[in-house]
Amino acid sequence: AVAFVPISGWHGDNMLEVSSKMPWFKGWSVERKEGKAEGKCLIEALDAILPPTRPTDKALRLPLQDVYKIGGIGTVPVGRVET
Repeated sequence: AVAFVPISGWHGDNMLEVSSKMPWFKGWSVERKEGKAEGKCLIEALDAILPPTRPTDKALRLPLQDVYKIGGIGTVPVGRVET
């Protein structure tokens, strides 16, 4: 689920703290396996986002991003180690 949070970046309303200029907004709530998350401003919605879990029990992989051919050294594969 996606939380809807009305904000005004120009005036800073509802970004870091609850704004008195939006009395119609009662807040948002999201229910998930980990529990219920709720709030009224943007920073609370951002804090409620759960980071994705990494499969630490799987083998490491090196997806190749590029291959460089350097004279005197040879072919150098470039990538990032991931799980």
